[in-house]
Amino acid sequence: MFRTCDITGFKVDLTSERLIRLNAVMAVVALLLAIVGAILLVFTRYQPVHLLDAEWYYRIVTFHGLNALIFWIVFFEIAGLYFGSTVVLNQRFTYPAFGWVSFILMVAGLVMVNVMVLAGQADVMMTSYVPLKAHPLYYLGVILFAVGALIGVILFFSNVITAKRTKKVGETLPLFTYGLVAAAIIAVITLSTGAVIYIPTFLWSLGLIEHMDPAVYKLVWWGLGHSSQQINVAAMVSIWYLVVFLALGGTSINERVSRTAFVLYILFICLASAHHLLTDPATSSAWKVWNTSYAMYLAVLASLIHAFAVPSSIESAQRRWGFNKGLFDWLAKGPWGNPAFSSTVLAIIGFGFIGGTTGVIFGMEQTNIIVHNTLAIPGHFKGTVVIGTTLTFMGITYYLIPLIFRRKIVAYRLAQIQPWLFFAGIALLSVSMIALGQMGVPRRHWDSTFSGGPFSFAFNPAVDFFFTLMMLGGTLAFLAALIWVLQVVVSVFFGPKVKGPSDMQVPISKLAPEGKPVKGYEAPGTLLLTMLFLVTFAVLFFINWKWLAAAWWVE
Repeated sequence: MFRTCDITGFKVDLTSERLIRLNAVMAVVALLLAIVGAILLVFTRYQPVHLLDAEWYYRIVTFHGLNALIFWIVFFEIAGLYFGSTVVLNQRFTYPAFGWVSFILMVAGLVMVNVMVLAGQADVMMTSYVPLKAHPLYYLGVILFAVGALIGVILFFSNVITAKRTKKVGETLPLFTYGLVAAAIIAVITLSTGAVIYIPTFLWSLGLIEHMDPAVYKLVWWGLGHSSQQINVAAMVSIWYLVVFLALGGTSINERVSRTAFVLYILFICLASAHHLLTDPATSSAWKVWNTSYAMYLAVLASLIHAFAVPSSIESAQRRWGFNKGLFDWLAKGPWGNPAFSSTVLAIIGFGFIGGTTGVIFGMEQTNIIVHNTLAIPGHFKGTVVIGTTLTFMGITYYLIPLIFRRKIVAYRLAQIQPWLFFAGIALLSVSMIALGQMGVPRRHWDSTFSGGPFSFAFNPAVDFFFTLMMLGGTLAFLAALIWVLQVVVSVFFGPKVKGPSDMQVPISKLAPEGKPVKGYEAPGTLLLTMLFLVTFAVLFFINWKWLAAAWWVE
C-alpha cells in the first residue's frame, strides 16, 4: 500500500515508511547511549575530575565506541537506504518480512551487546583484540547485528533492482541513490569481513576453538572496524548532494565526475584500514607502503572531488537564484535559517579542515608512527565521524521528521541554533584532542599522569590548557546532542501533525533556474575556498613532517 506525499508528490510505501521510522528511532536511542558514555569519558580524561575508576573507564570506552561508531550510524544508514531505494524512487518495499527480520536482529544485537558490556562481561573495548575474551553473548550480539544490517543492505539492492526493472527510474539513478549504492557495496564488504572474524571468535569464546591468532584477528578485524566508517563517508556525501537539492534546487555541476568519485570510494577507500597495522608483523612493508600512500591517494582524490563538487553546486544554484555579487554573496545569503543546510555546510567545513587533513596525514606510514597511540587519533575520529557524519545525519533529520514522521519540529528556533552549538563543541573537542596527542598524551590510558606507576613522565604544561578546552568542547557538544535527541523524540511522538505543504518549517526549493553562460569558472568562490583548504593542508603536512624529522633525528 502507498500514500502520496502532498509535499513532494512521491508515492510512499507504507511498510517502508514504518521500517524507516523504526530504524531511525533506534538510531536516536543508540546516539543517546553514546553521548552519555562520551560525557563520562570526557570527565574521566579531564584530570581534575577523573570521574570513573579504571575498570569502569574501559567498560564505558567499549560502550561508547560500539554505540557511537556502530549502532547509531548503521541504524540510521539502514533507514537512509530504505528511504533512498523506495521513497525517492517511488518504489514498493520488495520483501517486507525480511525487513522486519533485519530490524529484529539488529535490535537484539544492540541489546545483547550493551547488556554484556554494562554487566562487566565484555571489558574488551570496541576492537576486542584477542587474547582479551568477552562473554559469548557479546560476540553473538555483534554477529546478530551485523547479519541484520547485511539483510537490510541486500533489501536495498533488491528495491533498486526492482525499480530499474519496472522502469521507475531512467537510465541512471538519482545521484543521492547512486551514492547510497556505493555505501551499500562498501557495507557488504565490511559486514562480510566482520562475519569472517567474529564467527570464529564466538566459537573461541565458547571453547570450541582452542586458539585465535592475535595478528590474524587484528588484520581481519580492521576490515570491519575502519571500513565501517567508509560506509559513513559515502552515505554522508550522498546526503550532502540531497540537501543541496532540497534546500536550493541545486545539482552537481558535473554529475559524471561526482559519480566517478563514488566509484573510487568503492575501489580504494577501504584500504585506509592499513594505517592501524603499520607496526604489526602480519603484513609486509611493501603492502603497508602501497596501501597508506598510492592506493590511499585515490580515495583522497574522490573526497577532493566531492569537496569541490558539493560547495560548487551550492554556489552555482545560488548564483542562478540571483545571488551573484562578488565572490561570496552566494554564501552570505544562503538559507542559514534552514538547520539542514547549516548542518551540511558546517559538516563539510569540519570534515574537510579537521577530519580530512588529519586523516591523510595520520594515515601515512611515516607520520602515523608518531601519533597513532595518542589522543590525536580519536581527535581525528571526532572530525570525521562526529562533525562529518553525525552532524550530517542530524541535519537531514529536520527533513525526515515532517516528510516521514509527518510531524512538525517542536521548538524550531532551537533547531536552527543546535547545529552551530554541536559544531562548535565537537570542533573544540577534536582540535584539543589532536593537540594533546601531538604532545604525546596517550590514547587509551585511563590516567594520563600515570599515577601509581613504576615511572613518571612530565608533559608540557600546555596539556592542562588543552585538557580544559577538551572538557569545555565535550560538554558543549553533549548539550547540543542532547538538545537534538530531545527535539527528535518530542517532535516525533508529541509534535503537531503535518497537514500539508504549509506546515513545512524546513522549505523545499524548486529546481534552480537555468543560468546564463559564464566566462571562466562557474563557481569562482568555491575555487578560492578550495585553494584555501589546499594551503591549509600543505601547511599542516609540512608541520607534521617537521615533527617527524625532529623525532627521528639521524646523525
